[in-house]
Amino acid sequence: ALGGTACVVTGQPFDTAKVKMQTFPEMYKGIVDCFVKTYKQVGFRGFYKGTTPALVANIAENSVLFMCYGFCQQIVRRIVGVDRKTKLSDLQNAAAGSFASAFATLVLCPTELVKCRLQAMHEMQLSGKIIQGHNTVWSVVKGVIQKDGPLGFYRGLSSTLLREVPGYFFFFGGYELSRTFFASGRSKDELGPIPLLLSGGFGGSCLWIAVYPVDCVKSRIQVLSMAGKQAGFMGTFVTVVRTEGVLALYSGLKPTMIRAFLANGALFLAYEYSRKLMMKQVDSY
Repeated sequence: ALGGTACVVTGQPFDTAKVKMQTFPEMYKGIVDCFVKTYKQVGFRGFYKGTTPALVANIAENSVLFMCYGFCQQIVRRIVGVDRKTKLSDLQNAAAGSFASAFATLVLCPTELVKCRLQAMHEMQLSGKIIQGHNTVWSVVKGVIQKDGPLGFYRGLSSTLLREVPGYFFFFGGYELSRTFFASGRSKDELGPIPLLLSGGFGGSCLWIAVYPVDCVKSRIQVLSMAGKQAGFMGTFVTVVRTEGVLALYSGLKPTMIRAFLANGALFLAYEYSRKLMMKQVDSY
């Protein structure tokens, strides 16, 4: 939960730019243009649209993700036939993280749908796709329930799964490889804040480089479904490539990479230090 909070506080403005550029690439020439136009049109608060559901999403996702990561590490140990206290290899940790992400997706998808819609609401109105936008979390939630029922919150679920499962293999794999590099034969638990920040940033960068086109399709499905029924993952993917070209799938990559390094560095730093603090409390009892 602390890791998820650190991630959102650090990276929300860049995440907002990412969603806007993914959904409406024709409106923005680049990251600077997106930031300037957003500030002029809706002010500084525009960068933090969707922060509440983003906080809920990240806290819920990372709480479930890291809890299941521990369980999945035990499952991997059973599969490979080693003792429960045996240190796993970086590849085995990556596999455990990938398994854990499937569970996290179930709590992430609904909250991320609300976040993405709030972030791109202004553009939906500007483009004429909707007449009146919902500017609060509750109004978006109410709109989804009225239009699609509870299952409406799971629009883009298949895209989210396609992003999370392979993405978190690279996320945890990159993080653990980087920690191994910095540890240089010492215990990874002895690493200071700078190596942890850099390792978290590297893991986050690996995730987004691997799955960015999938995330772009997911954002479009979740946002544009406000204006009517959208095609599924493959239908949306093919339409984007056919009408806008392959590069459209990489719209918003620059703010994403900046955010990935900063936000995931903060996430893992908060996670590792809070985990150590709590383990000390447990050991004292």
